[in-house]
Amino acid sequence: MATRKKKIGIGLLGLGTVGTGVVELLEKNRVHIESRVGAQLEIRSAVVKDVSKARPGMPSNLKITNKVSDVTNDPEVDLIVELMGGFEPARTYILEGISKGKHIVTANKAVLAKHWDEIFQAAHDKNVDVYLEAAVGGGIPCIQAINDGLAANKISEITAIINGTTNFILTGMAQYGQTFEKSLKDAQAKGYAESDPSFDIDGMDACHKLAILSSIAFDQRVKIEEIHIQGIRGITKADIDAAKTEMNCTVKHLAIARSREEHGLEVQVVPCLIPHDHPLASVEGVYNGIVVTGDAVGRVMLSGRGAGKLPTASAVISDIIYIARNIAVGVAGKVPAVAYDVDRVESRRIVPYDEIKNRFFLRFTAVDQPGVLARIASILAEHGISISSVAQNERQKGSSVPVYLSTYTATEKSMGEAIKAIESLPAVKSGTLVMRLEIPENAS
Repeated sequence: MATRKKKIGIGLLGLGTVGTGVVELLEKNRVHIESRVGAQLEIRSAVVKDVSKARPGMPSNLKITNKVSDVTNDPEVDLIVELMGGFEPARTYILEGISKGKHIVTANKAVLAKHWDEIFQAAHDKNVDVYLEAAVGGGIPCIQAINDGLAANKISEITAIINGTTNFILTGMAQYGQTFEKSLKDAQAKGYAESDPSFDIDGMDACHKLAILSSIAFDQRVKIEEIHIQGIRGITKADIDAAKTEMNCTVKHLAIARSREEHGLEVQVVPCLIPHDHPLASVEGVYNGIVVTGDAVGRVMLSGRGAGKLPTASAVISDIIYIARNIAVGVAGKVPAVAYDVDRVESRRIVPYDEIKNRFFLRFTAVDQPGVLARIASILAEHGISISSVAQNERQKGSSVPVYLSTYTATEKSMGEAIKAIESLPAVKSGTLVMRLEIPENAS
């Protein structure tokens, strides 16, 4: 029987909020964690930008350095935890670590979504592990659930709230009557949104996470360029109120991946109306929720804190435990954490955005005058789009008022062309709000 490795050396790239959380949680629960591993865990060094910065609460034997080589060239470091975020230099440092035979744990959804093939090919070539639980859903074990727990299932759909910032903003508008601007400021004040919130509110963060979930769930590489994105800019409190009163729905920013047997794989990040009895309708504030549908288990929901110091640290240490356990018994790198046999899986076609079919909830801003609504309906009909309902609550003759329409299923291309034609009408202003309606036609 092979001798177990008694001590596992760890190097951190980044010692910010999550990095300090990893150190603190490991120290707090060390006995419990090491009993799961069967070996001692030692965080030997951490790479930071400013070595002179005070870091209270960190172990006295933790080496603080600004040289990545102090981690990658240390023969006692078995695995590297990358917590820097962003594309570069994170990508370069991850690849450098892999080239030196170091196993990788990363919470970096951006670098994974963009450089998935390069990173996992390099890991395969060097027989090292790359684990990524904390990259999606914070403390929610969604990667393990899809990759391992639901591995026997043929996944047909993922519907998820995977950006806490947008969910916090929409919750503030729906529950507390705030404007978009006020809710965003609250998110920034609480540290849930950056000073420049574009990455979150325009949908790119959720896009990166959906690319990762989809690649694992559907056994093929899904690129961020293939995902249609629409953020939550332009949504008002009045729109959320209209969704509630007219459709009995709440507004959520959803990441959706659906496998259509003959059509292909549809992937989009868009604002949607969902009924109040939908599993995700009750996911509020900065919480995330992920609903996965498999052919054997049906619908499974995972929910919890999608970000934060300790929830994310929990997911990082989960990955550390997996890798360290494998290192301890000498099998690390033998079975990839995320793997599918590309030679045995027939990749689904990624459906182009124009071909995706949705139901829609629209808000036009039109001058209140005779014939305008009839002309809008006529243009929609000309593009093969049928109206399900109409609401025009305010009537101020000669003034611009919001007109809300819900439609039956149509393609994104048809809807885009129809909106362009409608906005060319003299009585209709530009800036039509488009949201998807997640209600089957036979349920409306």
